[in-house]
Amino acid sequence: MEASFFTKIFLVALFVKSLIESLLDKRNMDHIIKHKNEVPEKFKDQITLADHQKAASYSVEKIKASQVFHLVDLVVFLGLTLMGGLELINHFAMGFSTTPIVTGLIFFAFLGIFSSIVSLPKTLYFTFVIEEKYGFNKTTWKTFLGDMLKGALLTVILGGPIAYAILWLMAKMGNLWWVYTFLFLSAVQLLLIFIFPTFIAPIFNKFTPLEEGEVKNKILNLLARCGFKSSGLFVMDASKRSGHGNAYFTGFGKNKRIVFFDTLLKSLDAEEVEAVLAHELGHMKKKHVIKGMIKGFLFSFIGLAVLGYLKNNTAFFNGHGVQTITDYMALTLFSMVAGTYTFLLTPLSSYTSRKYEYEADQFASENAQAGKLISALVKMYKDNASSLTPDPVFSKFYYSHPPALERVSFLEKLQGVRTEVRAN
Repeated sequence: MEASFFTKIFLVALFVKSLIESLLDKRNMDHIIKHKNEVPEKFKDQITLADHQKAASYSVEKIKASQVFHLVDLVVFLGLTLMGGLELINHFAMGFSTTPIVTGLIFFAFLGIFSSIVSLPKTLYFTFVIEEKYGFNKTTWKTFLGDMLKGALLTVILGGPIAYAILWLMAKMGNLWWVYTFLFLSAVQLLLIFIFPTFIAPIFNKFTPLEEGEVKNKILNLLARCGFKSSGLFVMDASKRSGHGNAYFTGFGKNKRIVFFDTLLKSLDAEEVEAVLAHELGHMKKKHVIKGMIKGFLFSFIGLAVLGYLKNNTAFFNGHGVQTITDYMALTLFSMVAGTYTFLLTPLSSYTSRKYEYEADQFASENAQAGKLISALVKMYKDNASSLTPDPVFSKFYYSHPPALERVSFLEKLQGVRTEVRAN
């Protein structure tokens, strides 16, 4: 295959991806605006028209801003690839070192700095303009800059050695380097998941044990009923940065933690918290986390295998705007363009994720009150200004969770079934 062939395929794939993204954004925005002035019947008793309109305006504003930044990202993407940006950064990095691995690390550092600078306006605009406008931003400039510094240091401390090891494996392990790299990255991922709760997350947030009281008693009883063990129940100071609420599990094995955003605990009652946690437990009990990890490992294996095949393919590199073929350039180019070629798999991944959410909701209805999960979700939709009326096609393509109306309807059916079973 000639380089021109890869260039044509790349441009076609990029055009299709950009076109679909634009059309779906327009559909979603039009659909939200069309239904902006009427609260869906199912939510009229819990959500006011003013709250519904706020959520619609919030969603539309985020879409419009994202479209602008997507265009900027597209220009930068083409600049780095077909217009020779990666080559320019590489030429600059080569002036600092004569050894391939060290040059690669310097190249990664320069590219990382460039990418951070390019993405900074978007982060600033969403945090200090849109989130601020709608009352969600709690981040101070001190916290924002501190997070940036901590993130950069963490990247150097963790990312540097990992990148060095990968480049060493690529240079020393022959044609099967990608197999060894896969095994190495899989082990690193498992290690990071294990140490994240106790070593990494506390760098950015404060975690305090959940205080004694009705909420904790409800949770402990739920864990006992479900036969689930964790290393602790913690509250995260999410309100330090945002007004959005959530809860999650982190870690694995004996290092599993249950974490609640402090913002969530302030808005839900004890039974609603119990129902939300029952949903999260459902993900664990239904093996969704393990399935997700296995899927991630599988895609990593396939991706590295493809890269192993393409690593010395001059036409592939030249066709994407890269003339200097090195191991670090292969990693960079492939990781940058892979998403363009796999974009059409997005709906499949979204469908699987929504299927898991329904299964977790069903588990929650069996171990807590479905009605309480409904009321908790409605409060979270309201507090997070989540759109109640997304475009159906858009949500099918992108959403990892069922849209509000579909999810609440599903839970109401489960609630009816449970009520009928208890009555009999």
